[in-house]
Amino acid sequence: MREAPVSLETIRAAAGRISGRVRRTPVLEATALREPPAPGSLLLKLECLQVTGSFKPRGALNKALGLEAPRGLATASGGNHGLGVAYAASVLGLPATVFLPASTPETKALKLRSWGASVRVVGSVFDEANEAALAYAVAEGTTYVHPFADPAVISGQGTVALELLADAPDADTVLVAVGGGGLLAGIATALKALRPGMRVIGVEPVGAPTLHNSLEAGEPVTLERIETEAGTLAPLRSAALNLDLIAASVDHIALVDDEAMRQAARWLWFELGVAAELSGAAALAALMAGVYRPAVDERVIAVVCGAGADGLG
Repeated sequence: MREAPVSLETIRAAAGRISGRVRRTPVLEATALREPPAPGSLLLKLECLQVTGSFKPRGALNKALGLEAPRGLATASGGNHGLGVAYAASVLGLPATVFLPASTPETKALKLRSWGASVRVVGSVFDEANEAALAYAVAEGTTYVHPFADPAVISGQGTVALELLADAPDADTVLVAVGGGGLLAGIATALKALRPGMRVIGVEPVGAPTLHNSLEAGEPVTLERIETEAGTLAPLRSAALNLDLIAASVDHIALVDDEAMRQAARWLWFELGVAAELSGAAALAALMAGVYRPAVDERVIAVVCGAGADGLG
């Protein structure tokens, strides 16, 4: 019998591999605040406090630590995955080259350079930058690290779920932002293996419904255009690996618009002092906008997946 490329076993192995090299981020109880964003019990998993400001080092480091004698790392990113790869490269003492689309905020490029990465801006969307990164990796003999369609990367992201269950074993539902689907696929795979009855809800921008449309079609589809400011949640196309894992383990994909994400980011800042980028606030936005309506006694965890200030403008 062929072993699954991503499973509870690969996720547990990733947790052991990256232990001590990434942060165990806190889970914050958010029900007793001045303006609760939704009925029921709300918890926030603050991956925005992860090293580099998002969950991405988990997957990038798991991938890098599994390589044999790599010459360097290359990738394409809307910013956060690139930072994860740059961090992984710094841990291993390797060079990193990150290709960014022109829509990436300059603050992300500056932060990448501060981690020692070489930055190249190519194209207007992730997919164009990704083509350039693939070509560069082949030409230079470096290891290309896919931001979401790699079993090692997905398994690393899935380690978030192990922490969630340890800190909130009685949770009923987890809401997770989804771009290419690496974080959602990893979390859902682990949760459904350990707690089959737990609901897993993906949250995607209205202007970039990549996984939503792919699930409806039963195969990966390519969007004609991107119409969201949440650039880290906006690939034109996902991958069959992610789609298959998500179709098997995710209960629903909810769609939120940019204004809902912006309102959620403002709430996080003014109520909690947590600075989340638009994508980082997407899971909470699904609650605040009523796209996902929990029961009064439902215990919900929203993953705040990325730090930033673009949602406060």
